[in-house]
Amino acid sequence: MVTITVRRVYDDPRPDDGTRVLVDRLWPRGVSKERAAVEEWLKEVAPSGELRTWYHKDASRYGEFDARYRQELEQGPAAEALDRLLALARGGPLTLVTSVKHVEGSHLPTLVDVLEKAAQTPPSP
Repeated sequence: MVTITVRRVYDDPRPDDGTRVLVDRLWPRGVSKERAAVEEWLKEVAPSGELRTWYHKDASRYGEFDARYRQELEQGPAAEALDRLLALARGGPLTLVTSVKHVEGSHLPTLVDVLEKAAQTPPSP
């Protein structure tokens, strides 16, 4: 079982956060590296710019956004970044850090779901 938490970059870090990883494509405006308190920035695991722009034009397309984002996570740099997140999650508590205002309508629920399902499969030797 893995422990994955989502927190906004504007909130203070907590002692139980474990490894904090920024999972946004763009660095949060006005936030210093010290303030963000992240160990890594895996921007490749965020939705592509094209997908993000398409979704923001009509938030009612969340279902299709979710499906397209899952496809993006299966290939290229996104898949490599996802593997890195999975390894971190298997190593202890993982906090996904984001600047989005409405986490529930963002890429984070999908990312957490994909990570939790992948964590149920034993790691490759």
